[in-house]
Amino acid sequence: MNKSVIAILALASLGGMTGCQTPAPPASTLAEQHAEIVLQEGDVVRVSFPGAPNLDTQPQPVRRDGQITLPIVGGITAAGVTPTELQKQILAKLSDQLLSKEVLVSVVSSTFAVYVDGPVLRPGKIVADHPITVMEAIMESGGFDYDKADMRHVQVLRHKGQSKDYTYFTLDLKEVLDGKQKDLFYLEPGDMVHVQQKFSWF
Repeated sequence: MNKSVIAILALASLGGMTGCQTPAPPASTLAEQHAEIVLQEGDVVRVSFPGAPNLDTQPQPVRRDGQITLPIVGGITAAGVTPTELQKQILAKLSDQLLSKEVLVSVVSSTFAVYVDGPVLRPGKIVADHPITVMEAIMESGGFDYDKADMRHVQVLRHKGQSKDYTYFTLDLKEVLDGKQKDLFYLEPGDMVHVQQKFSWF
């Protein structure tokens, strides 16, 4: 993990970061939030035309410039939109060419990075290819260092858009490990998970 990420996490653990502490979103909100991903560079998509299969594309990655290539249209921006939004854009560009106004964008694979810091066995960057919860990310990092980790105050730092502020959520994962609640907090691309260290006088 680079120094800037470590510095951000350290500031958050001291409560010195600009932002707001927010309770974990309810499960229903999370389900809606992850119903569709926002496409980004490296995601692999397939575009199908049920009424004109000759226009179907092979699976192709979203390029570094954020675009994919389609027959007739050429390049079209895919990064930053959901598959449903991309379908609408493609249909708008090809509506005059299609008898059947149907376009289907399928996500073949999608990866995104999150970061885990603090007393876990393997802190650092995790690349996920599916929606991942906080607990799953920590397990991917080797799990808690149980002698040092404060499992009741695990923070998730989230930065959105052009804002300089971070929103952070504080989660009690001890309750999850004890089976008293489920881990329904799903991470978003770029989220940083900070496991705080137990306070000790010694």
